[in-house]
Amino acid sequence: MDTNHPTVTPLRQRMLDDMRMRKLDPKTQQAYVRAVCRLAAFLKRAPDTATVEDLRAFQLHLVDNSTSPFTLNATLTALKFFFDVTVRQPNLMVGMKSVRLPQRLPVVLSREEVARLIAATENLKHQTALALAYGAGLRVSEVVALKVGDVDSQRMTLRIEQAKGRKDRYAMLSPLLLQRLRTWWRVAHAQGKMLPGGWLFPGLNPVESLTPRQLNRAVHAAAEAAHIDKRVTMHSLRHAFATHLLEQKVDIRVIQVMLGHKKLETTTVYAHVATEVLREVVSPLEVLPSP
Repeated sequence: MDTNHPTVTPLRQRMLDDMRMRKLDPKTQQAYVRAVCRLAAFLKRAPDTATVEDLRAFQLHLVDNSTSPFTLNATLTALKFFFDVTVRQPNLMVGMKSVRLPQRLPVVLSREEVARLIAATENLKHQTALALAYGAGLRVSEVVALKVGDVDSQRMTLRIEQAKGRKDRYAMLSPLLLQRLRTWWRVAHAQGKMLPGGWLFPGLNPVESLTPRQLNRAVHAAAEAAHIDKRVTMHSLRHAFATHLLEQKVDIRVIQVMLGHKKLETTTVYAHVATEVLREVVSPLEVLPSP
């Protein structure tokens, strides 16, 4: 985002400065600006002139235009920042109410499907990245951000720096995953693609890392090759990691820490999809006395 562009209005510049002062992520800044621009387009005038009734009408406009609950809430968050921080009129947002997001269970791959998916990935770099996402329960953004020095074979951990919520954490490193990483390192190093202290999964230019989009394309291709009919993304491997650990009787609070979840409620969703756990529960119908 170019904060010094000559067409930037003083109001937008002030908002950009407010976000920069708080070190908001660049993508968050772009989303906030888009939301305020959308309000201005609706008003057909400067957004800082909005009234409580204007904002109420804007939310109704979003609802009537079938805006998704996620986008609607994200827009309200952006406007709250704009009016609370930049305009300094927090009372204007009193009539704006977020909406409840639909609770959907994640699609979970079975162990057999995960094995087929990884085996169907022809490119060794992509195959290792998929195995890492599943074996350590990482987000795709965390996979591509790893550097060679983040792999600690002595403590058998992976250092995840500044993940979601700007928090560092350690992820597990199993012996089999370490073996896969070493195989990939030897191949990439022999090809001159692995720079000292560089990315664990470099892109075509070793100075740059592999991108999340490239990995998602790879996982889609692997799912098709493995004849998996479920909707598969890189995040599916993280879902499978958590669910399979729960089915192995790993304490859910331990899984919470491994995933880097702030709230336990975020992790408990996997209790609803751990089918092996459900199958072990005896239905009360089974133990009714005979009439």
